[in-house]
Amino acid sequence: MATEQQNKLKLKPLGNRVLVQRLEAEATLKGGIILPDSAKKKQEQAKVVAIGTGTKDKKGNPIASPVKEGDVVLMDKYSGQEVTLNDEEFVILRSDDIVAIVEK
Repeated sequence: MATEQQNKLKLKPLGNRVLVQRLEAEATLKGGIILPDSAKKKQEQAKVVAIGTGTKDKKGNPIASPVKEGDVVLMDKYSGQEVTLNDEEFVILRSDDIVAIVEK
């Protein structure tokens, strides 16, 4: 799905920026308790849709992105810049703002 979205969007992040799409947080706990939006955690999971060209170190050597397209990452709820394209919401953020890669 990420590749289809990227082809449709024609949006490529620059430098060390990453384009992600937030994943919906679980609204119901295992016990059946429904959480209001205000009770959901401030960190969110998102799927990486596209990555930038990366950066270079002081000697000019390329620094690879720590994530790849399709990775599920943990990000701060308020990091990045929100963008709406083709009626879908995305976030462009720096790779440094990604807290972790979620491994399943």
